[in-house]
Amino acid sequence: MITIASKDNTRIKNAKKLYKKKYRKDSYLIEGLHLYEEAKQANAQFRQIFVTEKYAAISSPIAVTVVSDDVMRELSDADTPQGIVAEVLYKAPLSLPETLDKLLILENVQDPGNVGTMIRTADAAGFSGVVLTAGSADSYSPKVLRTMQGSHFHLPIFQENDAKAFYARLKTQHMTIIATTLSDRSVDYRTISKPDKFALVMGNEGAGITDETARQADILAHINMPGAAESLNVAVAAGIMIFSLTD
Repeated sequence: MITIASKDNTRIKNAKKLYKKKYRKDSYLIEGLHLYEEAKQANAQFRQIFVTEKYAAISSPIAVTVVSDDVMRELSDADTPQGIVAEVLYKAPLSLPETLDKLLILENVQDPGNVGTMIRTADAAGFSGVVLTAGSADSYSPKVLRTMQGSHFHLPIFQENDAKAFYARLKTQHMTIIATTLSDRSVDYRTISKPDKFALVMGNEGAGITDETARQADILAHINMPGAAESLNVAVAAGIMIFSLTD
């Protein structure tokens, strides 16, 4: 069993780089026992696993590397290190299949906490996939991973950059495109008849959905707010919409 006690160790330095998107070519880091167990259950491939002495005997598909508490603090991205950091290989879907029936689209959603919360909510509601546009937060960033709590192991997450071509493809698959927005053409979400196959679009925290999405949507919907608040947090709005379409 290998033990690392120096924060200047090359493996530690290289692993820490994976917290930055530009270094995540084929792998990413997860932290904590819960995410580690979720990854194992999903048969994820591990490149390396770092643990403190507390988890030295943990069940693992590969040999673990024991590190000192100081090294774990250096390696951890959390305020309170959780004793396990693992490097996991990407297992991203290559293209959007035609079998998806409940799809969540996050269009330029920039806050990692919002992205992670919405993916986790879609997972809880039994959605079959999530699509992120290029302007959205990276689904493999540390904060998104912490907020998702392993949901990326349960449902596929796709990246789409060409909105017009993407919406055209959804229409060929007979998916109803529902976008949330406040406009003269939007309807109360409670009046929507639940379609068998749909794509729900949640827009940017400040700007909302794009003009292209508004043009392509089959249904524009809003959530009535009888109170004095100007708007809802996008993740809260997504939770309302997601469960209203699936209950």
